[in-house]
Amino acid sequence: MKFVFAALIAVVVLVAVTGFASADRLPNQTPENQVFSIDTVIDATGAVDDKTTMSWVIASPGKIPTGILGASQSISDVTFKDAILTNGGKLAENKNFDFSSKNQASGLYNIENQKVLTYASTEGAHLVGEEEYTLSVAGNYATGSDNIRCVFSTNHGSILPAFCNIVSAKSSLVNVNSAQVSTKGQIRAVAETADVPAGLNYQIAVTPDANSGSGFAEGTVKTVFAGSIMEARDIGYSDGTGKTWNKTSATNSWKDTTEVTGGIKTLQKAFTYQSGFKV
Repeated sequence: MKFVFAALIAVVVLVAVTGFASADRLPNQTPENQVFSIDTVIDATGAVDDKTTMSWVIASPGKIPTGILGASQSISDVTFKDAILTNGGKLAENKNFDFSSKNQASGLYNIENQKVLTYASTEGAHLVGEEEYTLSVAGNYATGSDNIRCVFSTNHGSILPAFCNIVSAKSSLVNVNSAQVSTKGQIRAVAETADVPAGLNYQIAVTPDANSGSGFAEGTVKTVFAGSIMEARDIGYSDGTGKTWNKTSATNSWKDTTEVTGGIKTLQKAFTYQSGFKV
């Protein structure tokens, strides 16, 4: 059988920093919080259908708005999807999903998911799968002194500008006959103060199944990393018609796509995103 050699290693790192020009202000936790974990271990020959989904919306201060955000209000809208389906073959999977709605510090996350699977086809069977992380954060203007704890801050009259940012990371497995796949995803959507940035990280690695003897993973792997950023400026700025805290001062839309089909020696993709006043 003829194989197409495909090797790809890519890292995408995006950081939105500082000033009063670009940054997310995360909502804070509710008085009652939820913490749970879901662990999955599968070792089977035959059809497998495994899915995990989550939708989470949180706003502060006050309730989730039905229209325009109120002054000082911010909102996080998070979705997570992970699914694999086989119509036969041998599958070994170990997956760990952890969620906490508590305030998180930099370097910690509300959602963490890790997965390692190995698949080998039998009698023409194959595997399909999809994994997706989406983080949408928006906020109206707020008083800077109420949100940022920084010993160097002296301008207590500053205003943190409005913003509306959304980023996502997605991978798809199509007609996989043989492969070892490992993924890791993280989202930070809740924090006590605005000096903790929003965050989304995702990694995927596809390598041959060591037991296949071919030296190649076989199938199609797709990844899509995308973002749309809209930021205003500090209320201290003026465009001649009034203050600009609620007027778009910066936009940034981007998309990274990869698709590999055939015999895959190595495929690795990594995406890191942070947006905050101090990152």
